[in-house]
Amino acid sequence: MNDVEEILEFARQKADDGDFEEMARVLEEGLENTPNDAALLCFLAVARSELGDEGAAYALFKQCLAQDPQDPYVLATAGGALAHFDDPDAEPALRLAAVSAPDLPLARWMYGAYLSREGFTEEGVKELQAAAALDEEDPVIPLELGVAYALAGDVEKARFAVARAVELSPHDGWSLVLLGLLELEGDELEEAASDLSSGADQRPEDVQAQILAALALGAAGWDQRAYEMVERARFRAEAMDKETLIAVENRLDEGPEAALDYLKTTVAPVALHDRLMARP
Repeated sequence: MNDVEEILEFARQKADDGDFEEMARVLEEGLENTPNDAALLCFLAVARSELGDEGAAYALFKQCLAQDPQDPYVLATAGGALAHFDDPDAEPALRLAAVSAPDLPLARWMYGAYLSREGFTEEGVKELQAAAALDEEDPVIPLELGVAYALAGDVEKARFAVARAVELSPHDGWSLVLLGLLELEGDELEEAASDLSSGADQRPEDVQAQILAALALGAAGWDQRAYEMVERARFRAEAMDKETLIAVENRLDEGPEAALDYLKTTVAPVALHDRLMARP
């Protein structure tokens, strides 16, 4: 394959299939003929990131933007990736994508997500609201809008937006855990316990989610399920998590009030902050 569009279409198909090794191979071959093609560099960076080679992905995204691309999809993808590395080149790339393609939901929501985490929550909310008006079915957009509302201090709007994301993608564990944390902020304990438990079920590798669910379930009086979550967390816990698990189990043994107090004063605030600041 020598035609850039043909290579990109093949790469998209391989990405959809989850075959990132083959995706990377064909893109590397394409770059042998056109080594400065921004789109090929961007897609190869995506493939390298999916394969766990973050160093190579970062260098490729930087090389991509150095070609001064004008494609808003490329700009948004590369800019969003560089935001993970706190690279200052992220902001101009995301801004240009949103300004040059105001009808592209990806460009608007990624710029809005960036702004909200950088402290410009009002501007971030506006971009995300614009993206939501352009695409009402993408669950990432209401999820990121909920994050922006939460960072702005409006927990009620945040909960409503994240609930919409869960409605659109009911098996997304990340959204369920975030919804549970927001419900906990609003003193909706039983709803929080249910959603945190569901989110933990969807994310068995997420030790923090298991801990949150265990405490919420214990606080709501669902002891057996709470201890099950502790055991699941213990199975995957690192050394630093094990001390927390001892404290969690002690609070569960002490009863619902102790579990709720430890959840709301110690565990949940840290978890909420971490998850709000996690880049999309």
